[in-house]
Amino acid sequence: MPPNKVAVVAVGGNALILDTKHEDVGSQVHAVEETCKHIADMIIRGWNVIVTHGNGPQVGFILRRNELAANEVHTTPLDVIGADTQGSIGYMIARALDNEFKRRGVKRSVAAVVSQVLVDRNDKGFKNPTKGIGGFTTKEKAEVFSKEGWMVKEDAGRGWRRMIASPIPLKIVELDAIKNLIDNNFIVVAVGGGGIPVIEDEHGQLQGVFAVIDKDRASALLAAELKVDLMLISTAVEKVALNFNKPDQKWLDRLTLSEAKKYYAEGHFLSGSMGPKIEAIIAFLEANPKGQALITDPQHIAEALDGKTGTWIVQD
Repeated sequence: MPPNKVAVVAVGGNALILDTKHEDVGSQVHAVEETCKHIADMIIRGWNVIVTHGNGPQVGFILRRNELAANEVHTTPLDVIGADTQGSIGYMIARALDNEFKRRGVKRSVAAVVSQVLVDRNDKGFKNPTKGIGGFTTKEKAEVFSKEGWMVKEDAGRGWRRMIASPIPLKIVELDAIKNLIDNNFIVVAVGGGGIPVIEDEHGQLQGVFAVIDKDRASALLAAELKVDLMLISTAVEKVALNFNKPDQKWLDRLTLSEAKKYYAEGHFLSGSMGPKIEAIIAFLEANPKGQALITDPQHIAEALDGKTGTWIVQD
């Protein structure tokens, strides 16, 4: 493979929090370190990488701390919470990659960029909250949140979550900075949690809003704007499947863009799991005719890049 190909690697929640018994910071650090070993494998193969990541549970933890400590200290607005989590998770990823490079004798530098993402202040998502925030919880706890004014929904059979507006990302404010870092051979961590959603007021000034942006949508926008060679979504499964968890389940090694659109339209990919990932990849491939996409889990990244596993989504 020629050197200096560029990939956006979007790591899912399983790269940060393995399960409800491993939510503490130490466990998160360990999970990040394991994932970064596999990202380092990719970088050593000659890829320049921009790592994006989720932050839903971490945002939920800070929101809950706000609620519990409101009588003692000031609360934190959601856009600042987004910045907080981008900083902390970006630090974990950057440190893990730095240490992995040192162990392997690789001279590469990592930079984490706190990223704002512009959305339309009239986006219809503000009137219809659809994005889960915080960890999954029980129906009883969900009822408590509902009484506190939250919209709460059952999410894909995994539990109940608080829901919040998820406007469509339009522009990455720090795009030029990210591009300059990549062009100068940095590994970059950016657009964490989908980026901090901001709007422009009537004077063109940026303001944070009470919303979150879908990580995969923002990653697709970043990948399209930079015209990267590969968008890799690292998630909890080794491959994509049709009829997932059904008797006629079928694992997929390769999909064309047209096939991905067809299966998505037929409802094979659920909104609470694989759906947003396929939707994001479709958007990326439509915007970047020379791009490819890959879905796999962290431990199979190297094998998937060799074509031995994972699901590749390619142009027709």
